[in-house]
Amino acid sequence: MPPPLPPLPPLPRLPRLPPLHAVRAFVAAARHQSFTRAAVELHVTHGAVSRQVKALETHLGVALFERLTRQVVLTAEGQAFFASAAAALSQIGAAATALMARAPVRAVRINVRPSFAVRWLIPRLPAFVAQYPGIEPQVVTSTAVPSKAVDGFDVAIRRGLQGWPPSIEVKPFLEDEVQVVGAPSLFELRGVGAPPALAAHVLLSARTRKSDWDDWQRAVGLVRLKPAGRLQFDHLHLVLQAALDGLGVAMGPTSLVAQDLAQGRLLSPLPHLRMPLERYYYGLAPDARPEAQFFTEWLEDTRRAGL
Repeated sequence: MPPPLPPLPPLPRLPRLPPLHAVRAFVAAARHQSFTRAAVELHVTHGAVSRQVKALETHLGVALFERLTRQVVLTAEGQAFFASAAAALSQIGAAATALMARAPVRAVRINVRPSFAVRWLIPRLPAFVAQYPGIEPQVVTSTAVPSKAVDGFDVAIRRGLQGWPPSIEVKPFLEDEVQVVGAPSLFELRGVGAPPALAAHVLLSARTRKSDWDDWQRAVGLVRLKPAGRLQFDHLHLVLQAALDGLGVAMGPTSLVAQDLAQGRLLSPLPHLRMPLERYYYGLAPDARPEAQFFTEWLEDTRRAGL
């Protein structure tokens, strides 16, 4: 019998890696010399990029940018880290693209309500596609609860715990609250320094969330308003589009208006008067494809990063 093979030498211990979401945000900001342009590239808010870069600086223990009045400039340490980190991310991306180009088409079917699809999911999907270019996200919108969904799905996202079939393990996702929002031009004409001033405005509401205004007024202790007018739409994303276009003021869930508020397309004139909403949950179907696990991991990464 041949002699036994010698044992393999121990593998070298990998160095502790910084959070890769933060590295990606830093590389984009360094390439553009701008947090704002990096946010546009990554389909996130300016604040999210700023937080990610700050987290990376804390992890590394050095300042990577010098913050000036209207721009950011790389420090010497930032320049050195950018040169290595940008090359490493490019190499990882090229390797992943080469592998996925040879792989069969893979997909994940995501069942969400229309407003969540339009206002939260779709604006963030480019980040998922960039991270998993070999997986095709197929968004299926439905107002039915998951237990009554007509079309099959791998992942469903809904607000609250009602209507989930027993076969699905439900996990908490986004916490949420609702607040008054409107176009900046609207509040320039008729400011809202206190809740009674809303009486000068048209109140927008959705047929699917028609009690939001009354619930909010009770929550903040406001006597019932007699507004200048009311407009109702079928879905919340239509309400929020009407608010963006200056048709009136709306009750906007923070989850669905955060990017508009951060980028100044909407304003919240009473930011301290918010009403908690049921949080969002997600669940995987029992027969979910393996790609669904990558999607839910991305969901969790996005939530933790505040993107």
